[in-house]
Amino acid sequence: MISHVMIGTNDIEKAKSFYNAVLGVLGAGEPFVNVAASGHTRLFYMHGGHTFAVSEPINDQPATCANGATIGFACSSPEQVKELHDAAIANGGKSIEDPPGPREGPMGVMHLCYFTDPDGNKVCGIHRPG
Repeated sequence: MISHVMIGTNDIEKAKSFYNAVLGVLGAGEPFVNVAASGHTRLFYMHGGHTFAVSEPINDQPATCANGATIGFACSSPEQVKELHDAAIANGGKSIEDPPGPREGPMGVMHLCYFTDPDGNKVCGIHRPG
């Protein structure tokens, strides 16, 4: 159902450094860099048939994070959840909520981590068993 997720950034180079490290944990390579006709730079990370993009706002207004929104990345194991979190923190992210680890959910135990990126966007790493 979802084609892609795009978020804004106020510092495209800082965002690129952050997401190269964080999404590298999941196996994503360097992003496709696109400069729009307007001169705004956009980064497109493509992996496993999915696209995550980071863009300088085309309207020239500051990028802001969405209150109540979370971007979730699927992890292949509980260890990868922790690795994703650690890469985020080591590259300018901020750990939020509980430490990475198991949480009881409606479908059993899941492993989760939560952090914010350098622009304040809330990100989750999640491993669901089965």
